[in-house]
Amino acid sequence: MDIRLDDPTAPYVADLLEHHLRELQSVMSEYAFALDASGLSAPGVSFWTAWTVEPDDQQLAGFVALKELDSTHGEVKSMRAAPAARGTGVGRALLTHVVDEARRRGYQRVSLETGTAELHVPAISLYRSAGFVSCPPFADYRASPHNQFMTLPL
Repeated sequence: MDIRLDDPTAPYVADLLEHHLRELQSVMSEYAFALDASGLSAPGVSFWTAWTVEPDDQQLAGFVALKELDSTHGEVKSMRAAPAARGTGVGRALLTHVVDEARRRGYQRVSLETGTAELHVPAISLYRSAGFVSCPPFADYRASPHNQFMTLPL
């Protein structure tokens, strides 16, 4: 797998990002806080794509973003594995990459907001296995039955 700093407005990202946003809206409605391409392009947000590295056929396997909340705190945003790449380790690779980047930047913690719907169960398991623990809402988030918050001290 090849993980690269990338452009969230690139045409090859559009379908997977649209799928991501549509799916979250369908189960979270107004409590879906995933960023669209313009939000993922904002200052203070870094965006990476993951690619399969088959010799003659690279495929977009997923993406992740890291938003700087302040000089000591980052937020994992819009992490998504492509449907065909689920269960292949792309989620773990992306999460490891973004946590390593947060450490490199000197953050003291990295946090995330995710949902409570059944489709979030695999991601929540991944986050917990990486050491994330539940925490109160952070930044501008508010608690709701549709959201949960997690953090990882670095």
